[in-house]
Amino acid sequence: MSERRPLPGERVDRPVTTFSIVGRDAETGDLGIAVQSKFLAVGAVVPWARAGIGAVATQSWANTSYGPRGLEALAAGRSAQETLDALVAADDRPEQRQAGIVDARGGSATYTGPGCFPWAGGIAGPNFAAQGNILVGEATVVALAETFQAATGPLWRRLLAALAAGQAAGGDSRGQQSAALLVVREAGGYGGFNDRFIDLRVDDHPHPIRELARLMDIHELLFFKPAPEDMLPLDAALTAELQGLLARSGDYAGPVSGAYDELTFRALERYGGRENLEERLAHDASDARIDRKVMEYLREHIQ
Repeated sequence: MSERRPLPGERVDRPVTTFSIVGRDAETGDLGIAVQSKFLAVGAVVPWARAGIGAVATQSWANTSYGPRGLEALAAGRSAQETLDALVAADDRPEQRQAGIVDARGGSATYTGPGCFPWAGGIAGPNFAAQGNILVGEATVVALAETFQAATGPLWRRLLAALAAGQAAGGDSRGQQSAALLVVREAGGYGGFNDRFIDLRVDDHPHPIRELARLMDIHELLFFKPAPEDMLPLDAALTAELQGLLARSGDYAGPVSGAYDELTFRALERYGGRENLEERLAHDASDARIDRKVMEYLREHIQ
């Protein structure tokens, strides 16, 4: 008997062919997930995390209830391994599931059901869980794990580096389509109202990991505060350049004097507010400094 064909408009579930890395920063406590898949909008399915609690990646024939139920179990004090064991035990199709969990203490667990399409498997260690299915081979998961452990810097950069290494090692055997990066931190979201410190998604792109890294660069520019070493003193030469740029943007109508005054400050505030650069401005007319990245942005965007 032939298999029934779906009706027009009928939704057909298919496996989330994916590789992901779930990680924790041992110094900051940040938790996060990076994932790539030959699947539309993988960020809407795989990554789940809660600050101070843990992070869960659920994939293959993804059971998305693993996300909220897993986080509730972690919040109740279960370890990553205990949580994953309980999720699998309660599942009516465990052989088709794949998942990775890291808890707030750095405990980790990964699971790959025997019904996942090959190559499929995972590696877990302190502060990380790496897993993938329908991969070119095991090298992708090995690259995820080894790169994450060896990388330095903030968690999001380590997760992105691991994702890129996994792709370079073979990646999804069906190709690329979407990618996502989720990092949670207590009160880390916009305005401090939630924990979504970084929540970026590339839903459909020929090079989603590369595009995700580009979005991360923009996110850092717009939402991160400048490092102290990036604050440049507004001496006469730099101030004159700033005034000239702001005059061309239509924000400054004073003389190009090289003196950082109230008019120049207000013009920079207007430009920065319009371009969403508020987090990188001093917001104090007596602070005669400018973020290096803001100055670079002005030079690039004002003709």
